[in-house]
Amino acid sequence: MDHTELKARLLTNPETHSIYEDLADEFDLLRQVLAVRRRAGLTQAQVAERMEMKPAAIARLESALVTGKPSPSLATLRRYAEALGCKLEIRLTQPQGDVSSRRSVHSLS
Repeated sequence: MDHTELKARLLTNPETHSIYEDLADEFDLLRQVLAVRRRAGLTQAQVAERMEMKPAAIARLESALVTGKPSPSLATLRRYAEALGCKLEIRLTQPQGDVSSRRSVHSLS
């Protein structure tokens, strides 16, 4: 059984599916962070050097984006983004299909 088959099989369980959906945003953020770091051609050690941190701290930060333990502060995420030559943006949006979603989106930068 490969990864895709295993994932499909596990997601047939409603409780597992619910937990998976709850983590979707965190996994998406981690994918974005890793993709940007790779596009920048940087290792965790190089990001750590730019942030004046130890490489293990960057590994924990990237891991925390999924586990939420401990959750990195906005200041740390901003420093990480800056080390990659990016800007951190956080947005509040209405759920898909919600009539009120036509209102403006609020963001913190």
